[in-house]
Amino acid sequence: MISLLPHQWLEHVGIAVSAATGVLAARGKRIDLFGVLVLALVTAFGGGTVRDVLVGDLPPVWLRTPDYLFNVVLTAVLVFFVVRLRSPPCAVLLIADACALALFTMIGTRKGVTLEFAASVAVLLGVITGVAGGILRDILTGEVPLVFQPEIHLYATAALCGAAAFVALQRVGLSESAAISGGALLVLLLSLAGIRRKNALPIFESK
Repeated sequence: MISLLPHQWLEHVGIAVSAATGVLAARGKRIDLFGVLVLALVTAFGGGTVRDVLVGDLPPVWLRTPDYLFNVVLTAVLVFFVVRLRSPPCAVLLIADACALALFTMIGTRKGVTLEFAASVAVLLGVITGVAGGILRDILTGEVPLVFQPEIHLYATAALCGAAAFVALQRVGLSESAAISGGALLVLLLSLAGIRRKNALPIFESK
């Protein structure tokens, strides 16, 4: 039986949720199963790949851990056939994306802290890990990335706040698991509250 460390469980959950959002984003696009698998892979591994390239941790972690690839393929195929039988509400994509954002932001920030980067760099790595996969997914499906849509409120901002909270909580002596829980919860709450309450940063508009 394979024994996984806590951070590996976190990564598997984040990868599965993110892969599911890749499948959900393909609804109505007339994309076949192969295309759906590509979207799931890009969504699940895009942010982590960009992060690993930036920090020089090569090859990217998913190429060194086949279990992550199996996770994406299994999740994507399962969600693909389930959604074909019963299509969930459109809001499910936003909620799932918020969950994936929270998990991947913590994964990226944790890696920055583990590699002993400065706090600001660790936070940046968390944000990149959280949003890059979704950006690539939306570009491939011909959509404006969620992070750039004014109606998707506090998306990258939520990731930034959660990543900063993770670093701060560890600096004051909390355990890694407690810091991850606190940071992820903050990202999720800000994302969902922003969607529900229409909170947003000021929009740059020309007069």
